[in-house]
Amino acid sequence: MTTMLETRELSKSFSLKRSSLSRAAGALGLSRQEDRRVYAVNEVSLSVDQGEVLGLVGESGCGKSTVGRMIAGLLPATSGDLAFEGKDMSRPSVDTHLNIQMVFQNPYASLNPRQRVDQVISEAAIYHGLIRKKDASSFVAGLLQQVGLDASYASRYPHQFSGGQRQRIAIARALALNPKFIVCDEAVSALDVSVQAQILNLFMDLRESKGLTYLFISHNLAVVEYIADRVAIMYLGRIVELADTRSVFARPNHPYTQALIADAPRLDAKVVEHRPIQGELPSPLKPPSGCTFHPRCPHAMPRCSQERPALTSIAPGHWSACHLNDTGASA
Repeated sequence: MTTMLETRELSKSFSLKRSSLSRAAGALGLSRQEDRRVYAVNEVSLSVDQGEVLGLVGESGCGKSTVGRMIAGLLPATSGDLAFEGKDMSRPSVDTHLNIQMVFQNPYASLNPRQRVDQVISEAAIYHGLIRKKDASSFVAGLLQQVGLDASYASRYPHQFSGGQRQRIAIARALALNPKFIVCDEAVSALDVSVQAQILNLFMDLRESKGLTYLFISHNLAVVEYIADRVAIMYLGRIVELADTRSVFARPNHPYTQALIADAPRLDAKVVEHRPIQGELPSPLKPPSGCTFHPRCPHAMPRCSQERPALTSIAPGHWSACHLNDTGASA
């Protein structure tokens, strides 16, 4: 398969502003004036093949949405490399921006309430010269039909729709620029369960009909298991496991992946047993040394708090970052 998108040690850090009291103390020499930074994403390396759906999974605050925003060009990377179809995206062209679009979590917040649906969908296509203004009406009608909405809805405003309909409009807006790659950032998490299934099926249909490639970001394991070809598990800014979907759910290797799967409720389970992940997600301001999961890991060894495990191959197409793999034992 052809690799469409690749990241190499992609990182994103944010500088934290000091309080006025802290700045005053520093000016008087009463405290050290250090530049405090938080790493939301730390050396993430991923590749997505053409036509593939890669699921990116992790708890809230792990950095998965930041990865998606860097790929979509909404946030600049602090360090690392990002390539689309083999082209460096450190200085992305307009064509690259058009080829990568994003569908956000909350369709009500991501749509301009002052614009009609036809304006929401056609504005960017007109601006970039993909269509003429006089052709906007038929262009919007075609896109609405593709996402399962009636063309007569074009004259309405976002507040006149349900959540599922608004998300279909957001998808139509993304399709308006004829992209090759779509970043779906928790694109169904704000919807009712029955509506989630409809939107997921729409994503799959569009994948087949338009040859789309997706980065599907979600904390919902059931959704990712249904739609993704491969899954990357992210914890505190780093990828800790990466494999095809069947392997991740049938043979999870990393203790964090195992904890996520055990924590997820399942209707097909013979015995309903909810086992929440122990402990709280550490602050990215002061991440634990070594393996950042070791304070919550039931299999932690002294080495885990001292040395960060590398993401290494444990089977064909299966990578994991856990010291237990070096000992010949599995979690």
